[in-house]
Amino acid sequence: MLDRVRDRTTRVIYLATLLVGTAYGVSIALTALRLNALGYDKPTIGSLAAVFACGIVVFSLPMSAVLARFSAKSVLIAALAGYALCVGVFPFLESVRAVAATRFLDGACSAATWIGFETVLLRRAEARQKAYVTSIYAIAIALGYLLGPILAKGIVALAPMRMAFLASSALALAACAVVALMLDRAAAERSIAEASPAGEGEPAAGEPLSTRAVLRRIRTSLFATFAYGYFQASVVLFLPLFLIESKGVTESRTILVPAFFAAGMLLFSNYAGRLGDRVGHLLVMRWLAAVGALMVAAFVWLESWPLMCAAIFVAGATLAAVSPVSLALQGVVVDAASYGRASSLYNGLYAAGMLVGPPVSSLLFARFGGGAMLGHLAALWAGFVVFSIVCWRDDPATRRGVTVAASIPGEREPTAP
Repeated sequence: MLDRVRDRTTRVIYLATLLVGTAYGVSIALTALRLNALGYDKPTIGSLAAVFACGIVVFSLPMSAVLARFSAKSVLIAALAGYALCVGVFPFLESVRAVAATRFLDGACSAATWIGFETVLLRRAEARQKAYVTSIYAIAIALGYLLGPILAKGIVALAPMRMAFLASSALALAACAVVALMLDRAAAERSIAEASPAGEGEPAAGEPLSTRAVLRRIRTSLFATFAYGYFQASVVLFLPLFLIESKGVTESRTILVPAFFAAGMLLFSNYAGRLGDRVGHLLVMRWLAAVGALMVAAFVWLESWPLMCAAIFVAGATLAAVSPVSLALQGVVVDAASYGRASSLYNGLYAAGMLVGPPVSSLLFARFGGGAMLGHLAALWAGFVVFSIVCWRDDPATRRGVTVAASIPGEREPTAP
């Protein structure tokens, strides 16, 4: 799979992503259970998730300027070290204020980490295989999310839960060491377009686009990442509780829920990326969202644990695969000089979804039950499908031979083909 990706900088990012993804997988599998064990009710759990998302939102918006002022390598080292600290102290906290403060800082470090990774990847990926490169990035995340819950389950079976969070902290520190020792500072700042001949479909690198222009170009990617952030944050927190309360699933089994979701993402993301590079990113995103929405809606009526696992797997294979394909679409409709700003907006909308999703989902869960909560998530993805149909021209693949700038009113003049 990595034969087509020979860039050393990209490979280092993949390795660091795998390590920190595993760290996230451990903590994600146990965070809701830890808060539930402390006696927090569902609205409080949802509010704490919103605090985490608020940290991402607040730090995503200025991250483009931070990356321009400091190197991506410096930002990643600081962010990964900060995340290791946050997840390491989390299991020792009990008061809502202390947990909220830690979750906010956790979100801030997460924003810097993912924006840093994605900005470097988009710089180093050629236009003809951006979805392929970002799909392997998604696979590294998914593999981490798959291994993390398995590791968490094993540690919890043998030791107190806090040891699992400490293991997550150690993995984040390992990712920090990889970046510090292996990432070339200069290469991480340089776009591949600057080191290779033009004419391969790579957006021209010039003066950065305005924020308004970037927003218009990546609006479908922004809707997709908002929907995914909203969905992911809600499902991670409340699907395990729904399974325990409404389906009679044991707590030990719910720890593996993120693993089944990640397995689907792991096995299908690369195929989705290849298909997106070939037939069009937005078209692939539309079909993934449609299938995923149907799966989420159908989950309400499932009673068999094996069928539930299969449904979670398919949801991961479709909805989680939307994320890397939407990131690739973003990479082909803006120029290299605007990648930092686009990534900041992209992650800011992802965090906005995480900010809004858990409080709304918790209210629906508390008042109308888990079925209503899952139903509104399916409706959100259906809304994205409709939006992607309305904005079908936002994908350059739908208008072969027409430059991106020429097709969007009010944008930069088209370059010569």
